[in-house]
Amino acid sequence: MKTLNKIVAPKTPHFVGDGFRVHNFIPGVVGMDMKEMDPFIMLDYNSKYNFPPSNIPKGVGVHPHKGFETVTIAYKGRVEHGDSSGGGGIIGEGDVQWMTAGAGVLHKEFHETEWSKTGGEFQMVQLWVNLPKAHKNTPAKYQSIGNSAIERYTLDNNLGEIEIIAGNYKDIQGSASTFSPIHMYNIKAKVGAKIDLKFPKHYNTILLVIEGSMKINGSNTIDTDHLALMNHDGDDFIVEMESDGVVLVLSGDPLNEPIAHYGPFVMNTEEELTEAFKDFQQGKFGNLS
Repeated sequence: MKTLNKIVAPKTPHFVGDGFRVHNFIPGVVGMDMKEMDPFIMLDYNSKYNFPPSNIPKGVGVHPHKGFETVTIAYKGRVEHGDSSGGGGIIGEGDVQWMTAGAGVLHKEFHETEWSKTGGEFQMVQLWVNLPKAHKNTPAKYQSIGNSAIERYTLDNNLGEIEIIAGNYKDIQGSASTFSPIHMYNIKAKVGAKIDLKFPKHYNTILLVIEGSMKINGSNTIDTDHLALMNHDGDDFIVEMESDGVVLVLSGDPLNEPIAHYGPFVMNTEEELTEAFKDFQQGKFGNLS
């Protein structure tokens, strides 16, 4: 049985731009750096936060990325995305944006214009997923995954469902395409629901409680906004909902490749990092205003 390694409380939040108030879980928590959580190299969590009305949308202006993918999952609020590969759109509650930076892309993300005018409760996760060396220079692309397009598994006794964003659950294939084996689910379940999960023991596995509370293997209560890091000592484990709630599940096969990281670039060597900066400065990531 896969057992719990530790429960991680949310760190003091900070702002990314002026539109995302996040708790950083990866990297920065002891035992959860980029290499240890490979292929998940960053996890920022915007816990519930009320943004006042604004006629000027808050967010992050144009900036570059190269060598990895960004995944944004919306729980509350609405975000508008645009990038230099032509990708873009608006995501609202339950939707997912999956951007492959690959060989290099410029992008920007802001609160959606009309939502900004009224403001309200905002809650999102942004995850960085590393790309294998063989795909670091893949062309940039964008997957917009509306909630209605996400595959689902219905739990027994009408106690909820599992949204399968990526990977698979009980032979149901997730909606997103990935470059390495990754499982990404939203468990949306009622109190008393018991969900059996199974991932290869060497996969890095974490669970973030978005709403409510849960137990792992019948003990160790994990509350809202807390993260559970699992050990590498087995495959199967049980999530039991202690209240109605939502749990984000992430499990991935480590790439086991060198990581060279600086700012918005994640490559395999220092030389590749230098080349990434050159490509950006020479305008090879395209244009975005």
